[in-house]
Amino acid sequence: MITIPQIQKKKKVGEKISMLTAYDAPFASIFDEAGVDILLVGDSLGRVVQGHENTLPVTLEQMIYHTQCVGRGTKHALIVSDMPFLSYQVSSEQAIQNTGRILKETPARAVKLEGGRELEGTVRTLTQIGIPVMGHIGLQPQSIHTLGTYKMQGKTIPQAEALKETALLLQAAGCFSLVLECVTAETAEEITKALEIPTIGIGAGPHCDGQVLVLHDMLGLLPEARLKHAKIYTHLYPMISQAAKEYVSEVQSGKFPSEEQTTHRISPLEEIAVRKI
Repeated sequence: MITIPQIQKKKKVGEKISMLTAYDAPFASIFDEAGVDILLVGDSLGRVVQGHENTLPVTLEQMIYHTQCVGRGTKHALIVSDMPFLSYQVSSEQAIQNTGRILKETPARAVKLEGGRELEGTVRTLTQIGIPVMGHIGLQPQSIHTLGTYKMQGKTIPQAEALKETALLLQAAGCFSLVLECVTAETAEEITKALEIPTIGIGAGPHCDGQVLVLHDMLGLLPEARLKHAKIYTHLYPMISQAAKEYVSEVQSGKFPSEEQTTHRISPLEEIAVRKI
């Protein structure tokens, strides 16, 4: 299985890191077999699985459940679980208890926390007691009500410098890796060069040490227009929609199930023969 030291070594030797979100065993198994390095059980499930407008309603119990599901489909990838809103911000004690539950009750070997310098102490406390932490700066979906909208970060020099300082603080506090979300390519490149730990970009250009996509974006599973940074590798939404329509039509017309999908009761003579066997 892929370990955190192996992920960190990839940066040192110049190998790119691949990360995808997963929320259940079947997709986890597919991505794991494909060779994805890290499976992130993201609180993005609030949006793409539960149908909420944002990630805020996701609970710790739900994250534990989905991480357990992902673990059943994973043999090789490093599993990282998101900590949901208000599961770690209240106090260091709360953060220890809840991140500890993730590591004790699921196959995750690390947690991911959104936040900047305000989390420095929490990250230091967690990592000092052996809880690996992946940081997350730039656009922070859990702060959507403060931000007002999802927008690029680090567009000005002062913003870029502030992000770099935050990244260095989180590295010093013990983060083993850092997600940079919706950060300008130039800012992400500067941060990546300044850090010894790997950066994982999402909407942060090509210069990060790795990349992450939400599986629903990558597979084209959503009907709405895709995000600028999300590449659709195959567009499954219209394919699944068409399959469902064909199913409904065949059920209504009586075409499904056909003889091929039907099992019949055996005859009395066949029953006697079976009993003799």
